[in-house]
Amino acid sequence: MNCREFVDFLMGYLEDELPDEQTLIFREHMRECPRCETYLDTYRETVRLGKSFCSDPDGPVPADVPEALVEAILVARRAGDH
Repeated sequence: MNCREFVDFLMGYLEDELPDEQTLIFREHMRECPRCETYLDTYRETVRLGKSFCSDPDGPVPADVPEALVEAILVARRAGDH
């Protein structure tokens, strides 16, 4: 597996939808590639922050949510309204 394939399989891995063989290959790549391991950690943190932000859409934005993430969510919301 290369890094591009790692990204392609990321959602399937996180949602536990990969077949066992692909999961093993995914994990092996992660052990050998610190950049992909960091990418996975960052992705998980982004999802966590997004969920905390979206738990009360009209409430205040938590202080640890990056401004760029807030802007991206607002842009996505606006695009979904059209």
